[in-house]
Amino acid sequence: MARRLLLLLAGTANALQRPTAPRRTRIKRQAHEPKQYQIIAGPACEAMAQRIQASEPARFTYHETSWDKFPDGTDRIVVGGFQPKNEIAGEHVLMLASFHDNDVTLSQFQVMVMLLMSFVESLTIVLPFYPTGTMERVVTEGEVATAATYAHLFSSLPSCGRPTRLIVYDLHTLQNRFYLHGNTVASLHTTVPCLIPRLEAAGIDAVAFPDDGAAKRFKHMFDSDVYEIIVCGKVRDGDNRVVTVQDGDVNDKKVVIVDDLVQTGGTLYECGAKLLDLGATQVSAFVAHGVFPREAWKRFARGGDRDVFDTFYVTNSIPTTTDKLPSNDVFEVIDLTERVIDDLDNY
Repeated sequence: MARRLLLLLAGTANALQRPTAPRRTRIKRQAHEPKQYQIIAGPACEAMAQRIQASEPARFTYHETSWDKFPDGTDRIVVGGFQPKNEIAGEHVLMLASFHDNDVTLSQFQVMVMLLMSFVESLTIVLPFYPTGTMERVVTEGEVATAATYAHLFSSLPSCGRPTRLIVYDLHTLQNRFYLHGNTVASLHTTVPCLIPRLEAAGIDAVAFPDDGAAKRFKHMFDSDVYEIIVCGKVRDGDNRVVTVQDGDVNDKKVVIVDDLVQTGGTLYECGAKLLDLGATQVSAFVAHGVFPREAWKRFARGGDRDVFDTFYVTNSIPTTTDKLPSNDVFEVIDLTERVIDDLDNY
């Protein structure tokens, strides 16, 4: 018994004499430095590229590209930044794209492939409007789901050693992001933060959605303590479908109708007219993407047959359309330049 006690005391003394291991200190992570980018821009995005470079010239360098054609109509493209010195290899590249028609779409895909085979560190593609977002499914056998086709093209881009990031704003059908696979990953963002300061300045106190789909997509982005939330919808009245207010109080409110895109704008117009009939003192509209095929915007301009909106807010996600909108009219074009710069560092 005495021997066991002596051994126990000796072991305790040895343990006390051992040097204690230093306590690990928690390493505080530091914020990442913003990346520096070499900018390549599609023909319709050159003005935005210049604005981005002007905003932070130490961070962004824009290289002008020649988008030309051979006499037979095929592309003759010379990408900037490669002559007289290669400033693209080993760099983070930002490509601003606009798929406003099939011709320019194919041309820009060719440049994406070329860039990814030029030893770039990374490629980030900013495509504010994904034009085939409404063609993600078919209802007739033989119809082409062009959203899937575009996704295949993006997914088949070469790899530079890391995924290509595809930044898209207010994608109409969110499931389109899952069509992408392999070398391209969708990075989804919204234009709504660009709208909020304008609502405050205009004294707008209610936000309406033309249907339940728009409400599900955007309602959570607006503070219900600040804005009355109104949801519209269509119900059948005999052979017609008419707009009704399904939720919210529109009376004596300054309202903005929010949706992701406008084509001809029939539903948007009917919703605006109905809100005015129900007692709204003022109705405006906001869409992220003004498609306006065949210059449908003219019907919403002052004096048009759909002139019901106090202000029609639209971003310049489709510059080939918004560049044609008249100034000093109902339209207010919201520039996405600052939004794009901010979202480069936010995933």
